[in-house]
Amino acid sequence: MSNANISKEIIVMQYKNKDLLRLIPRIDFGSSIAELDTLLETARVETSAFSDLLSDKVDLIPGTKGSGKSALYRIFVEFLPDLLLQHKKVVIAHGVNHQGDSVFHAFNDNFEKLDEDDFVNFWCIYVISLVHEQFIKGPRYNKHLEQSSKEIEAFRYSCQQACIPDIKAKKSLRDILGWTLSTLAKLSPKVKYKLPDGGGELELDLFGNMKASEEKLVQDDNLPRYAETIRKDLETILEKANLNVWLMIDRLDEIFPRRSDLERRALRGLLRTMRIFTSDQIRIKAFLRDDILNEVVRCGEGFTALTHLTARQADTLRWSEDQILTMIAKRLFSSKDLCDFLKVETDRLNASLTYRQDAFYKVFPPTVHKGSNQSKTLRWIYHHTADGNNVVTPRDVIDLLTKAKQYQHNKLQSEPSGESQFIIGQQSIQYGLSELSNRKRTTFLEAEFPHL
Repeated sequence: MSNANISKEIIVMQYKNKDLLRLIPRIDFGSSIAELDTLLETARVETSAFSDLLSDKVDLIPGTKGSGKSALYRIFVEFLPDLLLQHKKVVIAHGVNHQGDSVFHAFNDNFEKLDEDDFVNFWCIYVISLVHEQFIKGPRYNKHLEQSSKEIEAFRYSCQQACIPDIKAKKSLRDILGWTLSTLAKLSPKVKYKLPDGGGELELDLFGNMKASEEKLVQDDNLPRYAETIRKDLETILEKANLNVWLMIDRLDEIFPRRSDLERRALRGLLRTMRIFTSDQIRIKAFLRDDILNEVVRCGEGFTALTHLTARQADTLRWSEDQILTMIAKRLFSSKDLCDFLKVETDRLNASLTYRQDAFYKVFPPTVHKGSNQSKTLRWIYHHTADGNNVVTPRDVIDLLTKAKQYQHNKLQSEPSGESQFIIGQQSIQYGLSELSNRKRTTFLEAEFPHL
C-alpha cells in the first residue's frame, strides 16, 4: 500500500482535551500476549495461515516470536471447536495449555533421561492420552460416539495392552505427563507413580512379558508397534462416527530449556511423530517458532524425509501493511465510544480497506515527523517495527500503540483545558516506539541471546 493510496486529503481536527480525557481510557488495543487478549475473537484478522489451517492444508505453522502463532492456536482451540465439529466434522483436541505449562518443567529431570527415540514414544503416548481424554471421554462428543461402543472398547484394550493407563477420573495435564513418562521407564518392569495432590499411588506393569531386547519400541523412523495398533483403532472410531481429529500443540518454545540438547531431542521427536502418526483422519498441528524449527532440522544430524513435513508447512507468518492496518482499525473501533465520537460505521469499516484507512487518520496524525517528504504514519509504524528480517509482528505494533495511548493520556492530564489536533499525537507515537525498543532489548535480545 503506497502513500498515494490515501483516499483524500486528511482533515486535521481540533479536539477538546477534556473530551479526550474521557475518551482515551476507553480505547483498548487488547493485549500483545494472545493468552490475555480479550479482543482476539472480535478483532481477528484472517491471514493465509488461518485459511490454510481451516481448510486442513497445513500441519506445521512456523512464525517469529509475536507473529500470531498463539493467537491462531487460541482461535481454533477456544472459539472454533463447535463450528468445526458442525460444519467440517472435526474434533479439536489440544496439548500444552495456552497459558504455558509449568507442569512440563516439573518433569524436567525425567525428560533429561530420554533420547530422541524415547521422545517419539513420549509424543505418541501423549497424543493418544490427550485424544482419549478430550475426545473419547469428552462430553461434547458423547452423541457422536453413541454407536461406537465396540470400537471404543477395542481402542481402550489396545491402550491397556500398551500399558497406557486410563484413570477413570478426569485427568489433568500433570496426570497425562506423569503416566506418559512412567510408561517410558525402562529401569524396572514395574513402576510406581504417585498421582498429584494426594491422589494416591498406582503401579504399572510397563512391558508385560516383553523381552529386554524388545523394550526399545522405536526402530529408525518406523511407527512404534503399540502406536500403530492404537492409531488404527482410533481411525476405526473416527470412521464409524464420520469424524476427524486435529491435535494442536503450541508454546513449544517455552516447555523445554532454550537452545538445549533436551529441546533439540524433544522437538525432533515431535516432528518425527507428526510424520508417522498422522493420517487422513488424524492430524497433529504444531505451532513453532521459525528460528527454533531451523535449528532443530539443521543441527548437523539431518532429518529423514523432511519434505514430508514441509509439504504441509504453512508460509512463515508475515503481516502486510494492509493487514496491520486492518488489525489496528478493528481493535481501535471495538470501542463504541470512539465509533460514536468519530461517527465511524463498523459495517463499512469491516467492508472497505479505504474506509479503514480514513478512520485510522481520524485518530492519528498524517505523519510522525514534520516535513514535506515524510512517510505517512501507518507506513512509519510499519517500517519502524520491522525486525532485522523485515518482519512486522502484531505484538510489536500493539505494544507501541498501547504505550502511545498511555503517554497521550498522561500528556492531556497536564493540559486539561486545552485542545489537541489528534487523539493520539506525534510525540506519543515516538514515545511508543522508544518504549517498544526498550522492551524488545530486555525481553527478547537480552533474555534469549545472553550468550551474545
